[in-house]
Amino acid sequence: MTQITTEQFQTWANYIYLLCGMRLVPEKAYLLQTRFSPLMRQLGCSDLDQLYHKVVSDQTGSLRMAVIEAITTKETYWFRDGTPFDILQRSILPELIKARSGKGTIRIWSAACSTGQEVYSIAMIAKEAMLCHAGIDITILGTDISDQAIATASYGRYTDFEIGRGLPQDRLDRYFYRDGTAWRVRDELRVLVHFRRLNLMQPFAGLGRFDVVFCRNVAIYFSQEDRKRLFERIAEILQPPGYLIIGASEYLTGICNQFQAHRCQTGVYYRLATAPSRQQTPPAQAAVGLAAIR
Repeated sequence: MTQITTEQFQTWANYIYLLCGMRLVPEKAYLLQTRFSPLMRQLGCSDLDQLYHKVVSDQTGSLRMAVIEAITTKETYWFRDGTPFDILQRSILPELIKARSGKGTIRIWSAACSTGQEVYSIAMIAKEAMLCHAGIDITILGTDISDQAIATASYGRYTDFEIGRGLPQDRLDRYFYRDGTAWRVRDELRVLVHFRRLNLMQPFAGLGRFDVVFCRNVAIYFSQEDRKRLFERIAEILQPPGYLIIGASEYLTGICNQFQAHRCQTGVYYRLATAPSRQQTPPAQAAVGLAAIR
């Protein structure tokens, strides 16, 4: 493998940041070779410099998207990490349903949904909550920067290997059906969800307001200032009381004072802080974000 020069690394690191907000550190320079090698072979490029010039000179934008697809990893599985979904089921949804007197619509956003496993995991919990509260509707939006991920999520078809990563047998039997050698999500879940491509570097135009946001394993790839702006912008589209669930290794302390941490059993989730706390920090002026590199 050809050694990546400091100049090549910095050129690509700057470009990737502009595309999707990811901060590529020098220790991860090897990703440029391992993840771009198939694209280089496809385009007949002998090195990273040739690939860069082809990408930036492409007028269609397709090569920029190919770079995003290559550098982002769609690592995900059903009910990933467990605790966030327990919190949703045992604390957040019951609190929201009680506050609404068992009526109305609850909107949930999965901000970096990858190939859809997180969204459909949320949908299973939502479906079960709705069975117990007939007056409640729950809608779920999944967004990701990857066109390929969104296409897979929208189609809702998964291999045996993908199904085997965290999906309990009882929920497989209830919410999926065999489709040849794979499994398809049943319509009773599909009607609760919709997907769209969204680069979190761009404004959240047209998303509306949400009651709950899952934004997990994303901000760890951002600079401190970008994390601050991301969570400030999420706070702006949350409907009070406004719930936020982030990754187990992520935190908001010292980053965003619009949220207060709450403990539920062994996990932590966040709610919008009181009005005086939220007013201490003005709304962010810049948009940041990224679909997860997970």
